Amino acid sequence: MMSKSNFKDWPNMAKNLKPAVGELRRAAPGPMQAFADMGKAALQPGALDTKTKELIALAISVAVRCDPCVTYHASAAQRAGAGRDEVAEAMGLAVYMGAGPSAMYAAQALEAFDQWQEKAEG
Repeated sequence: MMSKSNFKDWPNMAKNLKPAVGELRRAAPGPMQAFADMGKAALQPGALDTKTKELIALAISVAVRCDPCVTYHASAAQRAGAGRDEVAEAMGLAVYMGAGPSAMYAAQALEAFDQWQEKAEG
């Protein structure tokens, strides 16, 4: 099925961010492993199934305007069996999320620092 719009290339965004997130994992392995473990635990089915949790995470990603979070959770919601109508309904939610966007922006901040450091070193 073709996308309705092509404002951003979301799958390519996730692919392009992998090296930065990988560098953050190498630079801060303890916190990043703890973050990964927290995500795995949070997404385990319980009173809410994983699909519902991914829809909530996607809505939070939109509310806090985290592009990398959007692409990761859109993909995960699709893999968990969410339909377009469920995603559209979830987009009506406004919820707060801090940890996911913080991790994504931390990866970008480390990349920015590395680029400025390279520039300073000439």
